[in-house]
Amino acid sequence: MTRKRKQLPLLENILVTGVAAEGKAIAKVDGRAVFIPLAVPGDVVDVQLTRKKNSFAEGRVVRFEKYSETRTEPFCVHFGVCGGCKWQMLPYVEQLKHKQQQVADNLERIGKVDLPAITPIMGAPQTTFYRNKLEFTFSNKKWLTEAQIAGGETFDNMNALGFHIPGMFDKVLDINKCWLQDDLSNQIRNAVREFCLENGYPFFDLRNQEGLMRTLIIRNSSIGEWMVIVVFYEDDPERREKLMEFIAGKFPQITSLLYIVNQKANDTITDQEVIAWRGRDHIYEEMEGLKFKIGPKSFFQTNSEQAYNLYRVAHDFAQLSGEETVYDLYTGTGSIANFVARNAKKVVGIEYVPEAIQDAQENSRLNGIDNTVFFAGDMKDILTAGFITEHGRPDVIITDPPRAGMHNGVIDTILLAEPERIVYVSCNPATQARDLSLLDSNYRVTRVQPVDMFPHTHHVENVALLEKR
Repeated sequence: MTRKRKQLPLLENILVTGVAAEGKAIAKVDGRAVFIPLAVPGDVVDVQLTRKKNSFAEGRVVRFEKYSETRTEPFCVHFGVCGGCKWQMLPYVEQLKHKQQQVADNLERIGKVDLPAITPIMGAPQTTFYRNKLEFTFSNKKWLTEAQIAGGETFDNMNALGFHIPGMFDKVLDINKCWLQDDLSNQIRNAVREFCLENGYPFFDLRNQEGLMRTLIIRNSSIGEWMVIVVFYEDDPERREKLMEFIAGKFPQITSLLYIVNQKANDTITDQEVIAWRGRDHIYEEMEGLKFKIGPKSFFQTNSEQAYNLYRVAHDFAQLSGEETVYDLYTGTGSIANFVARNAKKVVGIEYVPEAIQDAQENSRLNGIDNTVFFAGDMKDILTAGFITEHGRPDVIITDPPRAGMHNGVIDTILLAEPERIVYVSCNPATQARDLSLLDSNYRVTRVQPVDMFPHTHHVENVALLEKR
């Protein structure tokens, strides 16, 4: 016999006082921190607790007693349901304040190192339609909103094309308009969904692993090039050709129309064959006179405009005269490596993903850059004392690790290499702070520049310059 879960209390007239980790708001009740999504500082709310521990609790707003004066109206009809853009109810200037504070708090509380004054955060010039890549999922299990359920709305089918509901691996919210990518993305997605519905194409059933339509990936660049990748589960040439013909005819703007038949249990395409159905198998991005080739499996910063600003900060912090050997760790497709190469003597890029290294090499060739070399493999295994002896001691190290930060072995090798400067680009100030603490014995932080890559989310990038003591 299962034990009935105890009903957690309802907290009334709670004043929201701040913003905490993961973008949730925070309130203090009887000395306990209560984390609340979709609220902003200044709101007075009734909160139904969903989790309660000794030192903290979590809950959801069931009633707004008073709205904060800093609150603004969300502009997306899917706000609060799809799980993205959680800060739309915060004016952008307030978002930037909280992101700046997030960087400061992490560096001070976790890093515990001496810091210079943190430069004001570099906000995004464009706060909507700023992404260059989105991935949508086909599902035969549409997520019904509370309003749809309460209204007794009925559906002829439960097919949806949109985003996964957080915490619901097989439920997908049908997206009408997303404000993240140029509106042509909305037109393509909606047209593909309508075509598939009208022609009876079965949407994917994740639990039973069946259905024709699996995912739709749309990429674009700042120079107006578009890539559309249709991922099928079943291999049905007749239906596939009919859909691809429809897309090509309706959207001549697409420069790269591709498809994949993926019959694996998961959605990753890194190990799948990509077929170019029409046009090139890649698109191009341009940045400060450089061209970057982007394929269906390529990693590229998803905000092109802010990526350029981020690279400019990294380049500025590196202080290159043209005589330096630069190591670019976690180089990805070599974007930063190629960006700084014309002001360096030599750039050595290291990345785990072999396909990314091929892109990096191709991008160097494409731009006539001949002073870069790239190596694929696990950073901690490649970056060794022997590697440094063979390829030269770095004068400058630029590092842009994943959210988990750098492996301790990599930090040890950096300390051994003794570069004059380290430029640390991070998408997670918490792990960056931890790594700065480990480097603090030999390096002091002299400049800090936060950069907002993702408006209306809690995510923030940060660039730190470390100079040898």
